[in-house]
Amino acid sequence: MNISEKAAFVAAKLEELYPEPPVPLAHQDAYTLLVAVLLSAQCTDDRVNTVTPSLFALADNPHKMRALEVAQIEEIIRPCGLAPSKSKAIKRLSEMLVDEYGGEVPPSLSEMERLPGVGHKTASVVMIQ
Repeated sequence: MNISEKAAFVAAKLEELYPEPPVPLAHQDAYTLLVAVLLSAQCTDDRVNTVTPSLFALADNPHKMRALEVAQIEEIIRPCGLAPSKSKAIKRLSEMLVDEYGGEVPPSLSEMERLPGVGHKTASVVMIQ
């Protein structure tokens, strides 16, 4: 069996064993998942899950999030680490989603990767789910 065949075998077996892998990050929709995955960089999923209820109580969609001040977001997400950059990214990506995508998370990987704070890994996790 060559490397490609081994990879295909492993992928098929994983799909068989885990057809719908659970997402450990608490979320309601694509937007809250996007924010949660962004917050999970350099942070545990458990910590993200303790922080996001407070954040999403204030703003669970890009329209509400863009209305918050960066300082408000930063204060809530501080326990996740890298709060200054993550809070700015959340604010800016929320503005972009409203301005360019009608408040919806874009459907393609390349469009999602244009959003501030969203790299290939974050976009891939959201796309898979």
